[in-house]
Amino acid sequence: MHVARRPSGRHFRPKRASSRPPRRRRVRDRAAGPQNVRRPAGGRRLARGVRAGVGEGKSSRVDDRHARGRAARGVVAALGLFLACGGDVPRFPGLVRVSAGASPFPAGCAGPAARGEFLQQGSEVEPSIAVDPRDAGHLVAVWQQDRWSIGGAAGIVTGVSRDGGRTWSRTAAHFTRCTGGTAANGGDYDRASDPWVSFSPDGTVHQIAVAFDGAGGGRKAILASRSTDGGATWSDPAALQRDTDPDFEVDKETITADPRDARLVYAVWDRLTGQASPDPALATGPAWFARSADGGATWEGARAIFDPGADAQTIGNQIAVLPDGALLDLLVVVAKASSASPASTLAVLRSTDQGDHWTAPVAIAAMVLAGTRDPGSGAPIRSGEDVPAIAVDPVSGKVYVAWQDARFSGGARDGVALAASADGGATWSAPAQANQAPDAQAFTPALAATPAGRLGLLYLDLRRDDPGGAGGGLLAAAWLATSDDGGATWREALLGAPFDLRGAPLSDGYFLGDYQGLAAAGESFAAALALAVGSPEDAADVYVKTP
Repeated sequence: MHVARRPSGRHFRPKRASSRPPRRRRVRDRAAGPQNVRRPAGGRRLARGVRAGVGEGKSSRVDDRHARGRAARGVVAALGLFLACGGDVPRFPGLVRVSAGASPFPAGCAGPAARGEFLQQGSEVEPSIAVDPRDAGHLVAVWQQDRWSIGGAAGIVTGVSRDGGRTWSRTAAHFTRCTGGTAANGGDYDRASDPWVSFSPDGTVHQIAVAFDGAGGGRKAILASRSTDGGATWSDPAALQRDTDPDFEVDKETITADPRDARLVYAVWDRLTGQASPDPALATGPAWFARSADGGATWEGARAIFDPGADAQTIGNQIAVLPDGALLDLLVVVAKASSASPASTLAVLRSTDQGDHWTAPVAIAAMVLAGTRDPGSGAPIRSGEDVPAIAVDPVSGKVYVAWQDARFSGGARDGVALAASADGGATWSAPAQANQAPDAQAFTPALAATPAGRLGLLYLDLRRDDPGGAGGGLLAAAWLATSDDGGATWREALLGAPFDLRGAPLSDGYFLGDYQGLAAAGESFAAALALAVGSPEDAADVYVKTP
């Protein structure tokens, strides 16, 4: 069996095997401890964007409850004042900027920094997007705002459009103090990450994030919130799981509203154990699941649905709902996780009773990962190698999965693979290459299907880059490919314009997100993506390709 080979490293980025000791666990974002940041070579000067009073070892927590309440109301009001209109940033033609550019957060709300860590103020990354099934012009996007260099962001911001993405208003769920979180409403955390958003068929919007404290704090939680007014306001966070023990980490959560039944909402994530153990081979990383049967008003208790055992973990869990109501949990299963040669397998779990019971994993493919790098400098590009994408044809029930994989180049460079199942996930086709410039590194795919079964595939690649060119830089480009024949052939279009990835925020490499967003809007697609703009005060912005 052809298995993925990925060298070790604390944050599991694709490094050379000798660069770091064997990792303890694969955690995309975790509470930062007192350590130095490994900074990529060949990039810009890094020490930038830290607010006064942040990163000096001083807590910015407001202890007075009434002051917290006033601050929360002020944050939400401030977010609501920012509006993005089409054409305001001509550098990416055809795209609408939905993030604010400058940070909307009050100074000092982000909490303390760890030693060697810095806050990248004004940077917006890792968007997710959803479209109202009743109205293709009603879009909701979420993203990380003000990214920290080691892990997490100061908060999660929400954008709402009622006119097909031409104009946007902004608000936020109370997941961190920067977005109005307090001890009273359950959002009293320093940081949040991994935002995800989903619409119920009645128009209720659901979002989820992982929240935690920075600078070695032990509190962390999976938080969900819902909006019954289309995204204008959000409920207080519901904690699907809380941990205070440093031996545990929670990571990479997603939320899926059942497209056929507005009462049902599903959430999945990985929960890592053994983080404080001196022997990383004893650690585990089960997939956890929670369900709401009343439209997100309340949630049943979370539980593990698959445990791969010691020295193994899951990551990238996502629920898809088939036309017959069956659930698939797409996930990556990592074996020999503490070794220098972990083996990653893409798989699905299946449930036919709305999540009460789950099958054993059905393997889709062994993953072959080269890791994405700057061809000129060798600096790492943090991309979506651990976050696959899934889409379901709502008419035929055919399931499609896309992921980052280097099998098509003999392990030399990552491309985008596509596989399909016509029997509800029981069997899968052989992987086929879907990126349309096979000689270029391609990464961070997102996938969606329209009501008629048209496929959309969003990804980044480096086909426009010239490592030896006189202009320098690292040119990346975003592409939206569409297929009307189940992925046999594709038509693609450049979104915006190529950009210099060396201007992106930094987090274990150049970082725009472990995923980007794509959703069907009628028979078209709405795409949400972070693009590097390279400004010292605004390293990346979130843009939307309108339907």
